[in-house]
Amino acid sequence: MKKILVVGGNGQLGNCIRKIAPDFELDYEFIFTDSQTLDITNEDQVNAFFYENKPDFCINASAYTAVDLAEKEKEKAFAVNADGVAHLAQACKDYKTIFIHVSTDYVFDGETNLCYSEDDFTNPIGVYGESKLKGEELALEINRKTVILRTSWLYSEFNKNFVKTMLNLFSQKEELGIVADQFGQPTNANDLAEAIMEIIEAPQKTYGIFHFSNYPETTWFDFAKKIAEFSKSNIKLNQLTTEQYPTPAKRPKRSTMCLDKIEEIYKIEPKHWENSLEECINILHNNI
Repeated sequence: MKKILVVGGNGQLGNCIRKIAPDFELDYEFIFTDSQTLDITNEDQVNAFFYENKPDFCINASAYTAVDLAEKEKEKAFAVNADGVAHLAQACKDYKTIFIHVSTDYVFDGETNLCYSEDDFTNPIGVYGESKLKGEELALEINRKTVILRTSWLYSEFNKNFVKTMLNLFSQKEELGIVADQFGQPTNANDLAEAIMEIIEAPQKTYGIFHFSNYPETTWFDFAKKIAEFSKSNIKLNQLTTEQYPTPAKRPKRSTMCLDKIEEIYKIEPKHWENSLEECINILHNNI
């Protein structure tokens, strides 16, 4: 039986993989870790863990994701998103482990009206994006058997995310201002988890960078409107510009990613974001 190591097992994506793991238990043994059981910034600890467990696949679902705080904690962001990734990539190479690493649309500056392909020029405009890009570069440089999945605007029924924050605010406020001039693709982490398992199960592996998200693009404002609609909230939503809602870290204006490559090579068809959002809100509603 092959082993799948899931690093960041208590995060959004890790929990989504944990949820579907029983569907694959006849073929795979899953090992879930968190920062307490495996500190990826500690190279010796990573090497010892791989020596003991010898996984066939390593899914890196861990990351420093505090986009604004990263502007003050650059060293910490790079320790997790770059150095930690390098440690995992090297261990994967040493133990002939296939490495699946999750990255972000924030590696792009967002200064385009087109969607970004995997080969387009990267130019992150914040520390978070810089650290994630460095992690990509180190992973590909160290371990040839690496699949990088760039995703965007991740949410689920687990942990903190935009959808759960909105639902909470809807219950507390009568109106809310939401940024309406930043474009991207909301992605249900459950869909990403399923895509990762499809890649693991693919008989032939193609390595390199792939984009995966739900589609098509939308704005934070229109995303929030749909959350309100599906949750039957009467909240009044007001459109804001980026200038009206300043944050410590700049966000890409339009970080929409092209999804053709993963569909062509791995036959993975992304879902419409509205359908995936409705599924998530139904789960959250049933869990109340």
